[in-house]
Amino acid sequence: MSTSESDTIATTDTDVTPVENANRKQPFPRGFLDTISTGWAERPELTPSPRPQVPYTAARRAVVSAAFPGQRLVLPAGTYKQRSNDTDYPFRAHSAFAHLTGWASDSVPDSVLVFDPREGGAGHDVTLYLRERADRTTAEFYSDATIGEFWIGPRPALAGVAGELGLTTAPIEDFAAEDGDLVLDEDPELTRVVSELRLVKDDYEIAQLRLAVEVTARGFDDIVADLPRIIETPRGERAVEGIFHHRARIEGNGEGYDTIAASGPHACYLHWTRNDGAVLPGDLILIDAGAEVDSLYTADITRTIPVSGTFSPVQRMIYETVREAADAAFAAARPGVKFRTIHEAAMRVIAERVAEWGLLPVTADEALDADNGGQHRRYMVHGTSHHLGLDVHDCAQARREMYYDGILEAGMVFTIEPGLYFQIDDLTVPEEFRGIGVRIEDDILMTADGPVNLSAGIPRTADEVEAWVAGHNATR
Repeated sequence: MSTSESDTIATTDTDVTPVENANRKQPFPRGFLDTISTGWAERPELTPSPRPQVPYTAARRAVVSAAFPGQRLVLPAGTYKQRSNDTDYPFRAHSAFAHLTGWASDSVPDSVLVFDPREGGAGHDVTLYLRERADRTTAEFYSDATIGEFWIGPRPALAGVAGELGLTTAPIEDFAAEDGDLVLDEDPELTRVVSELRLVKDDYEIAQLRLAVEVTARGFDDIVADLPRIIETPRGERAVEGIFHHRARIEGNGEGYDTIAASGPHACYLHWTRNDGAVLPGDLILIDAGAEVDSLYTADITRTIPVSGTFSPVQRMIYETVREAADAAFAAARPGVKFRTIHEAAMRVIAERVAEWGLLPVTADEALDADNGGQHRRYMVHGTSHHLGLDVHDCAQARREMYYDGILEAGMVFTIEPGLYFQIDDLTVPEEFRGIGVRIEDDILMTADGPVNLSAGIPRTADEVEAWVAGHNATR
């Protein structure tokens, strides 16, 4: 039975027959209606302690308030999204809502965070509107399969949420839209401000991203440990996906994005998420995965692993070229330089190496020309870096001058992820290159002293990766 099914419709003694087109719904008999609200123990109303992120979310809200004096701001959490018929996807709150409330994976659908301007323009009164839990004497308790506690379990109470989040709370019925409201995702300026607010992470966010990386690292190690079973599974890519999902759900909220488990030629497709192929000895498998922890912060890491445990000479050459590009990008990342410098450093390595291999019709310098070049990008079409946080591609609504052309500063967290992809039918490359795809992706924290690779503990060099697989083989 799905969590969104509604098999019951009758809520009073006069409504005891199925309604039109409700061919799966059953009536409530008189005995049920007379007894369902009785015989329940008293529910303790506990006052939870404030969450550790409360001072951080308060500081974030103060920044937003200062940016919009006298304006009423409305930030909805969002609602369920339909997967099929009466089945919904698991709910995840809008990232800006989560960032400003700290409610994380406990966020309730259809809640709204509202900034009401104070008289005289001195800041805002902030209220979180949510659906109060229903008393057991109400029909909602037993008849509504989407929100009724008889169906979905206990919902949070207004007072408890207020205590946890350090916010004033009110029933959602008290919220009313007003003319002139600035609404998230409808007003471009509000959407931009809350996106740019996440460009520099505070200490709480950095700790959560570290945690997400740690969980992800354990997920990758689970995969390597289970390679023999993966190889024996006809759709081994799905075995990889499942192994990582197990770790992400046990230690976090799930995955921050669909896992890419791309073996052999599939590794050349940048967004391969079908994950329905075999994992065969002799091939490489590219795994791009990130655990989203309960705070909703996600990692984003890629490793490319030789299925048999050893790189062939061509695979190793390509792999180490990608690592060289990643290391060059890391060396270029310093406080005060432009974000795009990271990409430029990686792409120079890529252009120079593919030119040396005779794959380009021009020189590396000509390929790197901003107006007439780009020939090398056939083999790495994507960017080298993006910001990371509550969204895997965080701060996406920030202005270009704040993002791609922005200046790196302490507290920023971003990826470095160069790659090389030689598709199976690409006649511009030697036959022995075709079907090889490699990406190495790490999560980087910028500090005042320079970049820190948060995922450096996951084997990166060709030698380290081979030793990683061999180590698990030795313990079997």
